[in-house]
Amino acid sequence: MAPVSKAEDAQNEVKKGEEDKKGEEKKGEKKKGEEKKVEEKKAEVKKGEEKKGKEEKGEEKKVEEKKAEEKKGEEKKVEEKKGEKKKGEKKKGEGKKGEVKKGEEEKGEEEKGEVKKGEEKKVEEKKGEKKKGEKKKGEGKKVEEKKAEEKKGEEEKGEVKKGEEEKGEVKKGEKKKGEKKKGEEKKGEEKKVEEKNAEVKKGEEKKVEEKKGEKKKGEEKKVEEKKVEEKKAEAKKGEEKKGNTTELKGLESLAPLVRSVEETPDAIHAEVQGTIPHWINGSLLRNGPAKFEFGDTSFNHWFDGMAMLHKFKMEKGQVTYTSRFLRSEAYKKNSERDRIMVSEFGTVAMPDPCQNIFQRFFSRFEMIKPTDNANVNFMKYKGDYYVSTETNLIHKVNPENLETLQQVDWSTFVAVNGATAHPHYDPDGTCFNMGNSYEGKGTTYNIIRVPPGKSNDYDTLQGASILCSIAPSNKSHPSYYHSFAMSENYVVFIEQPIKIDLVKIVTCKLRGKAFSDAVYWDPKQDTILHLIDKKTGEASPVKYYAKAFSNFHQINAFEESGFLILDLCCADDGKALDIYTLQNLRKSGEALDKLYNNMSKVFPRRFVLPLQVSDDTPIDKNLNTRPSSKATCVKKSKTRVFCQSEDLHGDDLYQYGGLEFPHINYKRYNTRPYRYFYGCGFKHLFGDSLLKMDLNDRTLKVWYQKGLFPSEPVFVPSPNAVEEDDGVILSVVLCPSQDKATFLLVLNAKTFEELGRANVPVNMPYGFHGVFNASVQ
Repeated sequence: MAPVSKAEDAQNEVKKGEEDKKGEEKKGEKKKGEEKKVEEKKAEVKKGEEKKGKEEKGEEKKVEEKKAEEKKGEEKKVEEKKGEKKKGEKKKGEGKKGEVKKGEEEKGEEEKGEVKKGEEKKVEEKKGEKKKGEKKKGEGKKVEEKKAEEKKGEEEKGEVKKGEEEKGEVKKGEKKKGEKKKGEEKKGEEKKVEEKNAEVKKGEEKKVEEKKGEKKKGEEKKVEEKKVEEKKAEAKKGEEKKGNTTELKGLESLAPLVRSVEETPDAIHAEVQGTIPHWINGSLLRNGPAKFEFGDTSFNHWFDGMAMLHKFKMEKGQVTYTSRFLRSEAYKKNSERDRIMVSEFGTVAMPDPCQNIFQRFFSRFEMIKPTDNANVNFMKYKGDYYVSTETNLIHKVNPENLETLQQVDWSTFVAVNGATAHPHYDPDGTCFNMGNSYEGKGTTYNIIRVPPGKSNDYDTLQGASILCSIAPSNKSHPSYYHSFAMSENYVVFIEQPIKIDLVKIVTCKLRGKAFSDAVYWDPKQDTILHLIDKKTGEASPVKYYAKAFSNFHQINAFEESGFLILDLCCADDGKALDIYTLQNLRKSGEALDKLYNNMSKVFPRRFVLPLQVSDDTPIDKNLNTRPSSKATCVKKSKTRVFCQSEDLHGDDLYQYGGLEFPHINYKRYNTRPYRYFYGCGFKHLFGDSLLKMDLNDRTLKVWYQKGLFPSEPVFVPSPNAVEEDDGVILSVVLCPSQDKATFLLVLNAKTFEELGRANVPVNMPYGFHGVFNASVQ
């Protein structure tokens, strides 16, 4: 149905107003004889109307303008009127387009007939009036009907006045009628104005609602965009739960990589595929857990397994392999009783059943004695090799046959209850390490300095001293740390929100809980970066703060243009220690997938620390002036600078699960500006790829083969190397799905292409760290 115009609305209103005068209209209709006269009068009236039309031209123009406006909004109004159940005149006059169905439902079949009659009448009215438009059609029809009413008396008299009389009468009638019409029109106009105002109001309300909707949609869109951006940011920095990588399904079981193995003290000749460069003359020494049960007792955590030392000796392109268990006191006691006698990180040794009831009872009130199960790393002090865990007990070993030579206690030389397995070295051989002290002045973090020279063949850690002691932010809850960083002039200690509850430590044995039970993650705490001058031992009065993150390994640190650049492997939570239980590592199927997908992943990040901070340094301003650096450092008070890191990687690292076990060309580039670092990609709980990162453009080179799990990459420089990456990468690769499928992998460090592999028919658990020991020429 075509839309109904406002002129027709007025016509219908007039028609309805005149329905009460039906009797009089019928009388006029019976006067058929007067039709000719009426037609003549009509012609005269039309002449008058034309004259009047000139006078009302402005009004018609306004009406036309209104009509144009109304026509533009007609379809919109029709749609807006859907569902409205108004019974007034407006609903009758409003266009039936799109509303007929609703009108029929509300008014029934009777209203359908009325609509149909109205439509038929409209068709009749429109005949012959095309030139004057819809408005004039409506006006002509109204004039005819009004004329018929006003001339009823004249029609009964039978006299028709001529010329001006008729015009006068017509004018009088028109005037009267006009007054009436004006009143009606005024009412109609007022009604229209009210309706229009109502429509405008509704339109405005609708626009407001639409704007609100659009605003809401816009806000929702912004929220969605913000969420997308946040997700991207989380993807770059690490999600706390899902770990920045797509959820994985069908992960391979790692249980074979955490099972006990036998040692191989006699050298095994490896089968070489490809080429092992003849210039590599030395041994890759590695350390890690390899025995997880004694008798009917089993360890609970990956960190608890008895230390096994591995050696891959390379000479003239040939490779041999040997391995030995470290003969620690823990290993010997456990072996003698064939049960766990010494407590480890995640396992508390229960009272000996051979003791009587009183001995077993009182043994629970004893402090847990530190283990000497040094299963983390190889390191050098004064030219000798030692293996270490994180207690105060380390072991001197023979790097040629892997024999255990001597247990050494840090606390004999310096007041510490432990030390890390990741010392740092100056070019002259001076060694720096860190250890906690829980006695004397209370809990402190201690920077240890070990001189490079030996006074005699029996010298171990003689001359070691405490360079600096740092008070924890909470002395009863100091931070756990696995390592630290060092630049040319500073030691950088990272006090992270992985905390140790000392009360729980003291009561471990009484409660039947292991050391790991006292370690927890507190995300409400900031991470604090402490700088200690290596020459003076003075701690910087300025502390550098960052949002909570956890860190196990540093990549490098160096000073440049008044800044200390600190590159770390970071995660957004500190729950890794809880994840690497043997129970978790031996899971399979959906349980293993869920475990991996909900753990936080580790990514390389860079912090920029301004070294020249004084009272004149502006507050709340980014002090990082390094070109192209996105990291920020903002002074918050006289002694507080807040640092926000930047990513040291591109988006392609996400598909490899992040990066851990970082290595660099340490001898030449530690504490100096550098370009390359290497690591393991972790698209599983253990490393399953080898990665090389180019810091110039944040691009990766990757070595990956499905089902293979490479260990930490160790860089070995080529003889007379000039470029930073001129050398090879060594990594021990394990295959959990095959028996005795271990091999030593050799990659070209520059291209990351495989040069060769040396296969050894042994099973080996996944380990921790290693070093390359060059043979003396």
